[in-house]
Parts: sequence; structure tokens; C-alpha cells
Amino acid sequence: METYKYRFDQSVPAQDLEDTFMLALLAVESMYGHSRVRMESRFNLDKQNRTCFIDAATKVGCDLASIFTGFATKEYGERAVMIDREPASGGCACNAKAPSAMEVAV
Repeated sequence: METYKYRFDQSVPAQDLEDTFMLALLAVESMYGHSRVRMESRFNLDKQNRTCFIDAATKVGCDLASIFTGFATKEYGERAVMIDREPASGGCACNAKAPSAMEVAV
């Protein structure tokens, strides 16, 4: 699997970005339960830099990436959301960016 890196245009308010991500996380928790999401998802949301990394190595992570992509592009438009796919290379870029399994930078 891979890691997805999202970059958002300056027109996207940082708080709205966090709210959209948390809504996607809630949707995934509704599907898999809170415990499984904690165990099987890796992400890092950096509001200040308007970036987000999601590790899609698991089904939970893949669904989180899909849901977040759908919500963000619908809310802010295709041009405001840039998505880069980074192939797996022996570790998740999320882990290099975040010390814990789940982190939302404020």
C-alpha cells in the first residue's frame, strides 16, 4: 500500500480542514469501531502547514484516505486539494512525522 500526502490551498481555513478530517475519522470509526481505528490507522494532520499524511497500508487507513479525499474535495474543490501518493518504502511517512499513532497538530 501507500501513504497519501494532502496539501491544501491557503483559501482553506485551518480549522475547517481539521473539522473535515475529524468528520472523516468519525465515519471510519462508525465502520470499524474506535479501538480498531486506534490500532490500525496512522496519520498526521498539520493545520499550520495545511498538510495531512494518511498511511493506507491497512483497510482502515485506506478507507480513511478515501473518505477524507471525498469530503475534502467536495467541500473545498478539486483545485484546493493536492494529493500525492507515496509508494510504501519500508515504513510510513506518517511515522516519521508523528511520534504517536494518531496526531492532530493544533
